[in-house]
Amino acid sequence: MNQSEKAECWSRERLTAWQLERLRELVAAIIPANSFWSERFRDAGLNADSFQSLSDLQRLPLTSKQDLAADQAVHGPYGRNLTYDKTGYSRLHQTSGTTTGLPLRWLDTPSSWNWMLDCWSTIYRLMNLRPDDRLCFPFSFGPFLGFWAGFEGALRQGNFCLAAGGMSSEARLKLILENQITMLGCTPTYALRLAEVASEKGIDVASSSVRAILVAGEPGGAIPSVRQRIEAAWGARVFDHWGMTEIGPLGSEADDDPGCLTMIETACIPEVIDSTTGQPVPPGTPGELVVTNLGRIGSPVFRYRTGDLVVADPVPHQSGRVWMRLQGGILGRTDDMFIVRGNNVFPASIEAIVREFGEITEFRIVVSRHREMNHVRLEIEPAAHLGSDAQESVRVQLAKAIKERLQFHAEVIVVAAGSLPRFEMKAKRLVRE
Repeated sequence: MNQSEKAECWSRERLTAWQLERLRELVAAIIPANSFWSERFRDAGLNADSFQSLSDLQRLPLTSKQDLAADQAVHGPYGRNLTYDKTGYSRLHQTSGTTTGLPLRWLDTPSSWNWMLDCWSTIYRLMNLRPDDRLCFPFSFGPFLGFWAGFEGALRQGNFCLAAGGMSSEARLKLILENQITMLGCTPTYALRLAEVASEKGIDVASSSVRAILVAGEPGGAIPSVRQRIEAAWGARVFDHWGMTEIGPLGSEADDDPGCLTMIETACIPEVIDSTTGQPVPPGTPGELVVTNLGRIGSPVFRYRTGDLVVADPVPHQSGRVWMRLQGGILGRTDDMFIVRGNNVFPASIEAIVREFGEITEFRIVVSRHREMNHVRLEIEPAAHLGSDAQESVRVQLAKAIKERLQFHAEVIVVAAGSLPRFEMKAKRLVRE
């Protein structure tokens, strides 16, 4: 058993002591070199010696994406969250955009990048990646972090890896089959899109060599109906993964723990808080995930609000792992929530119902204001072979299911086959008018 395997089965007391030591080392390393965090720690009256227990971390105010975006807007292009001179950084990645319309840029030093590859080594071990597994990452290798670290992490372990950027879906399917790929890395949406194209072209991916699909970037990997559709289409096991450009790859579904995300607590300090009060909530209670990473010294984050809604499982896994487990993975996002007649509604809840209807290939949620209240129009794209009567039947059944299970009326309309957008990276199915 290697050091990482021992760490996940440490006692909670030993793990907490280890996290506290890493936290103190991290704070000492960035103050005063990192002006962004030096200012925030100074305003909170904190330094490395202030942390006598992990509870002292709660004395530091929460940090949001808006805080980081505002800093980059004033101190462009990279902001002040840099511990070293710019010449010490070797990689740049960025998000798809913020509320300002500008991407959030993130620089990494070679050391920080290696830390992220170490996180991926843990993720692959939790997934039970085999030495003979052959991986393909069918997404555009642009400036988004995406699966860059996952690709390089598997390469570092000696696995065969294919970067399938800049190709059509049909060409990617051909590449997957010809190279006997056993594991795909993509968004849940694109796994379904590839299966859709395969069906159109008469390609039987269910009997291909693909045994596992690593999904990330959307809550879909944690939605049972989405998982079931992907697994049925591909004849493969879905593994959910969680991470963000700002914090790195910090969560994964373990091979022996389906339906849960395991947080890599040797690489971060996770908290679950009440998103309104900012106070911690007990395990088993829904809340917002807040993360402090412990190894990205060149551009760290402390008490970062992810916007992801989770439930921490109060019971450790039967394997002996004590790391935080998130029941059902990511349940939704606070910034995606909307209210319909007093009900808090998340797009993931609607998708969970839509994906139960195999006749629906794609959908879009349009939220608008009618008479000072939110109105939901759900556009669905049925399979091309369905006749008008079958389409109407699906429409009526879906509207009824949403009314019964989510307690609001949605205007469900059928749109022409192929009319809704398709996505390789994060799908944008929620439109606010």
